[in-house]
Amino acid sequence: MNKQDLISSVADAAGVSKADAGKAVEAVFETISHALKKGDEVRLVGFGTFSVTKRKASMGRNPRTKEPMQIKASSQPKFKAGKGLKDAVN
Repeated sequence: MNKQDLISSVADAAGVSKADAGKAVEAVFETISHALKKGDEVRLVGFGTFSVTKRKASMGRNPRTKEPMQIKASSQPKFKAGKGLKDAVN
């Protein structure tokens, strides 16, 4: 399922137009992204938790030249599925 399929499915389930469903889906994505950018966690009970993990700087190797190189520290988004989602899939 891609984003357009998701929007169509939300529109059908909620009984709204695809334009309104598209705005709602975009708003949800933007809100989650904004919260994660601030360092907050987004918990959706029964669905899952979005959070940010910090990766430390480390040494790596350039695969082409085999030269050692520094890999910068970074923040990575993370999703942990909740019990309701796990049960729905299994």
